Amino acid sequence: MKKAIFTLSFLMIGIGFLLAQDKFPSHLWHKGNIYGTDGAVYGGEIKYDLENNLVQLKGQTISTFTASNVTYFELFDEVYGGIRKFFSLPYSLNNDYEVPVFFEVLTEGDEIALLCREYIASDSRNMGGYGMMGAYGMNPFYGPQNMVGYKLAFNYYFVTEGRIEKYSLKKKDLFEMLPGHDDELDIFMRKNRLEHDKRGDLLRITAYYNELN
Repeated sequence: MKKAIFTLSFLMIGIGFLLAQDKFPSHLWHKGNIYGTDGAVYGGEIKYDLENNLVQLKGQTISTFTASNVTYFELFDEVYGGIRKFFSLPYSLNNDYEVPVFFEVLTEGDEIALLCREYIASDSRNMGGYGMMGAYGMNPFYGPQNMVGYKLAFNYYFVTEGRIEKYSLKKKDLFEMLPGHDDELDIFMRKNRLEHDKRGDLLRITAYYNELN
């Protein structure tokens, strides 16, 4: 009987992780519009795949568009809130020749634009005294354990003078990407407790930099 309960609990934990993965924005359908390179506009429920640079439109059938035939698409993200815009821009992802690639635009100004590309990364976290079994009171004798799940992660890019440059997520490189106002940016970041590697904070820092210019 105990073995059956243990097996069921373990199965439910596994299902929980699978369900959690379905909450990522790229796994959901969103209300939005797709703007084709031919000038046509397609509205309805859309789903995007940045890994393969595809966006789909759901109607009576599902239509698939590539970054080559889409200028940009926009959607309302009910999970994370707000309207998000993704533009197709020429870029070399693998140090090869440039191809159309989808980038989400976080903020843009006369000097600098901040783009990003999201991806799903594995996330192994040490649970301390609450291991996979210990958290549920099934077996407290295993001690600290690692639970492997998934998280939403981002690569960030700055655009200046028509060039797209990937950001290393190092603070010193942030000031190189945003030159000329190191002291002002440093004070702004410390005053507002902003980090150099978080999505919302990078958006605020870049928007402030554009105001300075």
